[in-house]
Amino acid sequence: MGSRSAERASVSLIPRLLCGFAVFAQSTVLLAGRTARAPADVLKEAETFHRAGKLDQAINDYKLFLEQYPDVPQVRSDLGAALAGAGRYEEAIAEYQRALQLDPLPEIQLNLSLAYYKIGKLSLAVDGLKKVRAELPGDLRPVMLLADCDLRLGQNKEVVELLSPLERSHGDDLGIIYMLGTALVRDGQVAKGQVIINRILKNGDSAEARLLLGTTKLQVNDLSGALTDLQKAVELNPNLPDLYSYYGLALMSTGDQAGAQKAFEQALKNDPNSFESNLRMGVLLREDQNYGAALQHLRHALDVRPGDLGVRYQIAAAELSLGQVEKARSDLEAIVKEAANFTEAHVSLATAYYREKRKADGDRERAIVAKLVAEKQATEKGVRAAQ
Repeated sequence: MGSRSAERASVSLIPRLLCGFAVFAQSTVLLAGRTARAPADVLKEAETFHRAGKLDQAINDYKLFLEQYPDVPQVRSDLGAALAGAGRYEEAIAEYQRALQLDPLPEIQLNLSLAYYKIGKLSLAVDGLKKVRAELPGDLRPVMLLADCDLRLGQNKEVVELLSPLERSHGDDLGIIYMLGTALVRDGQVAKGQVIINRILKNGDSAEARLLLGTTKLQVNDLSGALTDLQKAVELNPNLPDLYSYYGLALMSTGDQAGAQKAFEQALKNDPNSFESNLRMGVLLREDQNYGAALQHLRHALDVRPGDLGVRYQIAAAELSLGQVEKARSDLEAIVKEAANFTEAHVSLATAYYREKRKADGDRERAIVAKLVAEKQATEKGVRAAQ
């Protein structure tokens, strides 16, 4: 939802330039083949093509103008917007970056962040959006896109902090309350999330409400109830972002591995940068011993959430299965250094050490595993005794 609001950022900045370049119309020409045209005419035509969706023609005109006037930031940004509209995001990013070097306008930074968002480089998008938000404090576009990025990065508390003040001032904006409710539920704040769900349900049954209900039930381990709500959400709106990811997770949790894989495949058709679906597909493919395909999905998931320990562990486990013992061992050592209580990582690291004939190191890891398992069992016993 945030991305749709932010799409308005990619608007042309040309009109403010036309008057400035009109003065050159009689004395300066640009050459396109055999046709000589004034700069203002080229820009006007580019704007017309851009608004009409004729992006290839608009791109050609922008480039023609920039051959003669390479340091006009607004035109660089407009070329970036046209390239982004044509799905050529890497080229768009290069144009936005050059435009920002010429003039660090917040609108250009917003367009750059949106391009990063589109190719799944969410951390880079977040960095830029924080700058835009500081410079445009009353603009909802960077806020909504930032909230969407944080949701995709699993930063649910940040979303709650970002959107809670807006709920009071924009309580009728379903986009805001939907993202807020989603963050609350995913953060385990089920009771507060239920309040949001009830507000959405007042507007009638919807895929958004069913998705929230389904994720809430997943949180409390009501797997059959979650599956029912998520199936209904698919019927109402199969294109809802994240829906197939959570539908697949519900199917996976109820033992339907084949159905889960189909759901994750559909989720990735809808959004190739879905973190959850790339991760889960990687896990399923690793379990099927399809390690090469598993690593492709897992590495894509890591691109979306750099540093994620769960993904890094799955990658190391796949490497270990492929016989890449030295690489797996190095990755696992880094993981347990960051997360000393990551039991599965210690188990796999022990295996790697044994395969490298490092018995003392393997025995040490096995001892750590035994200690962690004993501590977990003691904690669970204490919880049961207190109930």
